[in-house]
Amino acid sequence: MKKKILIAVGCVIGLLVVILVWVSFTFGAFIEGAMSVKKLDEGLYYMEYSGDDGFDELIAKGGVRTYEELIPYIISFMTKGFYEPPISTSDTIRYGCSSLTIRTPEDSVIMGRNFDYPSATGMILRCKPTKGYETITTFNTDFCNFGEKWKPEGFANQYMSLVNLFFALDGINEKGLAIADLVAGDNVETHQNTGKLSLTTSLAICYVLKNAANVDEALKLLREVDMQSDIGCAHHYAISDAMGRSVAVEYVDNEMVVVETPAVANHYLCEQKKNVGLLKGDDRYDRLMNRFNNATGVMSSSALNESIMSVTQKTQGDNFLGTAWTMVMNLTKPSVTYYSRRHFDKPFYFDFETSCQ
Repeated sequence: MKKKILIAVGCVIGLLVVILVWVSFTFGAFIEGAMSVKKLDEGLYYMEYSGDDGFDELIAKGGVRTYEELIPYIISFMTKGFYEPPISTSDTIRYGCSSLTIRTPEDSVIMGRNFDYPSATGMILRCKPTKGYETITTFNTDFCNFGEKWKPEGFANQYMSLVNLFFALDGINEKGLAIADLVAGDNVETHQNTGKLSLTTSLAICYVLKNAANVDEALKLLREVDMQSDIGCAHHYAISDAMGRSVAVEYVDNEMVVVETPAVANHYLCEQKKNVGLLKGDDRYDRLMNRFNNATGVMSSSALNESIMSVTQKTQGDNFLGTAWTMVMNLTKPSVTYYSRRHFDKPFYFDFETSCQ
C-alpha cells in the first residue's frame, strides 16, 4: 500500500514538473514580460520583454492590411489560443504631436518628441527580440479600447499589455535610429496595394526599429512596404539617426514622399500638400524651426529640452489631456528620457547598456 502511494505521489509530482516545464517553455517570456510592468507616473508605465516578438512569423505571412486582420494574429501569438482578450480599436482617432532633431556642441544628435492626445495611458516597452535590434517604444493603450477604467495593473491586465509588441507610436533602437508617428494634415488615409509586405502605420514603426540602423535603411524598408493607415486618419513619420539626418515621410495619393527637415508637427511639409492641415494659431512648427535656425542647428541638450517643452500643450478642461508624454532621445549614445504629462521635474531615463531581464 505504502509503495502504491509513493508511486502515485511520484506520478503526480512528475506530471506537475512536466506541466511547469511546458508552461515555462510556452509562456515563460510572456509571463516575465507581464511581471515586469511597473507604474512610473500618472498615466505612464514601463515593461520589458526578451524573446520571440512574433514579427518573423507575421512578416512571413505577408503582414496585415487592417487591425481586424492583426488582432487575431496577436491573440494567437500571445495566448496560443487559450484566451481571447477584448482587443479593439476606435475607427477615427485624432492626436497632435511635434518633434525636433538637433546637434549639440559636443556633436551628439538629440531628438525631442511630444505626444499630445485627449486621454492616454502610455506604455513604454523595452524589447530585446530573438532576432533584430533592441528597441524602446511607446504606445497609448487607450487606443486598444480595453475599457474606460482599464489600467495595466494586476497580472491579467499586465499580460494584455504585451500587445505593445505590435503597436508603437514612437521609439528608438540600439543603433540610434528614432521614429515618431504624427497625425498629418487631413483624414486622407493611405492604403497601398502593390503586392508588397503590408503593414499598418504603428506596426511599421516596430518593423523599422527592429531592422534599420539609420534613415537610409529605414526609407529602404518603408519603400518595400505597402503602407496601411490605421486609426482612421493620415499620418507622417519623423525619422532621425545618429549621423544627424532627419526626415519626414509622408504619403500623398498612396505614394511615399520624403522631406528633409529637422522639425515635424501636424501639417504636411511636402510640396504636393504643403501646409495642408495647418490650423490658425498653431505655430508649433514655426517656433521649433525658428529656434533651430537661430541656433544654426546646434543647440545644447538643455536648449533642445526647452524647445520641445515650449510646444507642449496644457490640459484643456475635461476633453483634452494635453501632452501625454515627452521624449528626449540621444541618438549618438542611444538612450531616452521620458516625462509624463508635463511633469518635467520627474524624468525617467532608459538606455541599452543595462541588462534587459
